[in-house]
Amino acid sequence: MTGPVDSGELAARVRRRFAAAATPVTPAAIVSAVRAEPSAAVLGDTALLRIADRVHDDLVGAGPLAPLLVDPQVTDVLVNGTRVWVDRGLGLRQVAVPIGSVEDVRRLAQRLTAAAGRRLDDASPYADARLPDGTRLHAVLPPVATDGPYLSLRTFRQRPFTLEELVRQGTVPRPVAPLLAAVVAARLAYLVTGGTGSGKTTLLNTLLGLVPATERIVLVEDAAELRPVHPHVIGLQARTSNVEGTGAVGLSDLVRQALRMRPDRLVVGECRGGEVVDLLAALNTGHDGGAGTLHANAPTDVPARLEALGLLGGLPRAALHAQVAAALQVLLQVRRGSDGRLLESISLLVPEGPDRLVTVVPAWVRGRGLGLAARALGALLRERGVDVPPILCAVWPGSAGPS
Repeated sequence: MTGPVDSGELAARVRRRFAAAATPVTPAAIVSAVRAEPSAAVLGDTALLRIADRVHDDLVGAGPLAPLLVDPQVTDVLVNGTRVWVDRGLGLRQVAVPIGSVEDVRRLAQRLTAAAGRRLDDASPYADARLPDGTRLHAVLPPVATDGPYLSLRTFRQRPFTLEELVRQGTVPRPVAPLLAAVVAARLAYLVTGGTGSGKTTLLNTLLGLVPATERIVLVEDAAELRPVHPHVIGLQARTSNVEGTGAVGLSDLVRQALRMRPDRLVVGECRGGEVVDLLAALNTGHDGGAGTLHANAPTDVPARLEALGLLGGLPRAALHAQVAAALQVLLQVRRGSDGRLLESISLLVPEGPDRLVTVVPAWVRGRGLGLAARALGALLRERGVDVPPILCAVWPGSAGPS
């Protein structure tokens, strides 16, 4: 009498067979290989297909991490040696995943990196890669990773959130949602700022979906993450150098190319270097409504952060502030905490003092309501022919609702 089937051992035998025979890994070939195992004779179709899926994930997918990456609640999967941590929007939690030994993790990291056209070995012990489903992978091998290998995977949501969905999950307060829509409609240039993993790309994706369908959006990104729901979007992605050290294409080059592509809205996915100079120059040449993201722990840190990036692009402090004052109007600060990812504040960039240095003045702050720049924001909206949202009624009496 046949005993119970050990699905793990069965899957391991099939994996070893593919590795030894160098057989092309296709779904049909995997199913056939599983059926050919003597112990598979007692398996039903559902169990057989489940084992075939497991083998496929181990050979060409994310292996034991695959179920986590397809979970819509998961935003980050982190592997420290043989320990796995997951963020489902409420902070990191360690989870029990049969990821195997350190060598198994190393092979998984190398296979995923190679599938994305990157190199990961002792000579190149770290790598950035993008998996076929859009997941972003960063991997580091020992001895650089002292207790590694380390894997950091940022999942990719196939469909961006709508503004209403962000409201329902608490990211955006309901009274503030019309204000965000008004900023987009008024073609005000804005930066979404915040720390790593705070939801900057998520919010930017959502707001770009509010751009009128008659406008053309050109995206410039280091790694393609933005996928707004919009009928006319084209994207440019930076390229790293090859193994010979040539062929790199940077964001500054792409921004200049984007300007020749007739953009109505120019978007830089993440400003982290001298490309901020090219973006500011572009926004100062008639390209209203541009946007981007920027790492900043607080809105008040943004001017200093822009100064540092401007110096990388050869722009002196005074010139940088003049460019920022003319090109950018709004900051949207997001944060990640134990209560999830939240829109923390909406601010204006305002030049002040004899040197006309840009400072950040809040228009709305979560938990505190309207700020000093609320009336100025309402004035900007009116100047551009957009109705002042109801949340600004306190500073624009009688202006609630459509005019």
